Amino acid sequence: MNITVIGCGNGGTAIAADLSLKGHTVKMLKTSDSYNPHYMYLKENKKITLVRNGEEQLADINEITTDYAKVLTEDTELIIIFVQTNYHKNVIENICPYLHSNQIVLVEPGYFATEFFMPLIVEKNLTIVEAESSPIDCRISKPGRVEVLFENVRNPLGVYPKANKDYAEERLNELNYHFTYLDSVIEAALHNPNLIVHTVGSLMSTPRIEKTNGEYWMYKEVFTPSVWNIVESLDKEKNNVLIKLGLKEKSYVDACKYRNAEDLSLDSKQIFMNYALNYSPKGPFTSDSRFVIEDVPFGLVLLEELGQHLQVETKTCTTLVNLADLLLQKDFRKVGRKIDFDKLQLVLAD
Repeated sequence: MNITVIGCGNGGTAIAADLSLKGHTVKMLKTSDSYNPHYMYLKENKKITLVRNGEEQLADINEITTDYAKVLTEDTELIIIFVQTNYHKNVIENICPYLHSNQIVLVEPGYFATEFFMPLIVEKNLTIVEAESSPIDCRISKPGRVEVLFENVRNPLGVYPKANKDYAEERLNELNYHFTYLDSVIEAALHNPNLIVHTVGSLMSTPRIEKTNGEYWMYKEVFTPSVWNIVESLDKEKNNVLIKLGLKEKSYVDACKYRNAEDLSLDSKQIFMNYALNYSPKGPFTSDSRFVIEDVPFGLVLLEELGQHLQVETKTCTTLVNLADLLLQKDFRKVGRKIDFDKLQLVLAD
């Protein structure tokens, strides 16, 4: 398949390398003007070293550029967006003039990015797919080299419009990421695990992050019984919103088990704790990491907006947004996710 990966960070680099090694033709697009050493290495060498279970594999990249027209061509079958959520709107607006009929766009993950593609979806018969999370948890260790930390067993996706779902399944299953399919892209957005653990974990970790100057491992330390009470309270609010939307509820730990465990009879919380202790990445390294500046305005503010619109109480969510504002002296609601509820209704009615 001809695939363009948008984004040259951790996730984009890993997915590009993995798909190239699987035999796909892969191009990469960098959307910012910051020419960091990793991008410059990829630009010069067009190769990525992927390290998985201690084994190194060298992947070829067909093209890597900042030129949209060069990698978003008519023969591009799949576009994978792998940039921070706070850049989704701008990136999608920039790529829209270069999109062609019948292409599939996969957003990893989405937070209801589908909204930004309308009405182009109908005009060009696009299929928009939103993921709960990335198939590969990874980190760039040095320029041109990315290390796999963990890989999901299953990867839930939402597809819009539903009329294109069979086509999307047929093509996406070629990637061999064990995709499963949800009822809605909105379901995928709200089951994004970062909405829960990134926000609660990082905000409750602020003193340790600042005290240790980044020598910190959030997942291993922060989820004590008291902090877990906050996780469960926020998770309940998320599920109450899903129920009001007519979508399926699922607890954070059950969703985590479904993605991470072969054996679904195992205890859900233990699956999460096993990931936290044995596979999770180090960090965050600063109190204003992407765990906060991405997942508060585009995860928590999204949930709060939906709650207000649907008259569902989101007291825990609101408290966490207020806390983030106070800790970082920002107004995350001002820069956060604003929903066009007419477009939301179109997606719900699909």
